[in-house]
Amino acid sequence: MERVPILKLGDVLLVSIQVDLDDQTAVQLQEDLAERIVDSGAHGVIIDISALDIVDSFIGRMLSTTASVSRVLDAETVVVGMRPAVAITLVELGLSLHGVRTALNVERGLELLARARDLDAPVTDADSEPAEPDRAAASP
Repeated sequence: MERVPILKLGDVLLVSIQVDLDDQTAVQLQEDLAERIVDSGAHGVIIDISALDIVDSFIGRMLSTTASVSRVLDAETVVVGMRPAVAITLVELGLSLHGVRTALNVERGLELLARARDLDAPVTDADSEPAEPDRAAASP
């Protein structure tokens, strides 16, 4: 059985699916990815499916389930590189991938995760801008 490699880029895990996934490989990927999220403390996952020419309902559900598992483990998932035929197939199968963010490529996926991380970051006093003095109170 082939294993899909999972690479670490900072606090993001990159999964580049370069082979057609059979059911067993897809399930193994879910398990491997969940372990790597916990072990690495990653806060983002990018799944690159640009090499997939076709998807079936099982792979569509696997992507959705993987994103849900990642979210429970405090890591947002972005699926990147979806070909138009794959997107059409997923819609025709009735799989809208609820809760799964998508981006055109890895670079845009990383940007999406960075923006989401920035929005989730707590604002500290050092991050806030100094308040403008009240000019109305200062005038005679």
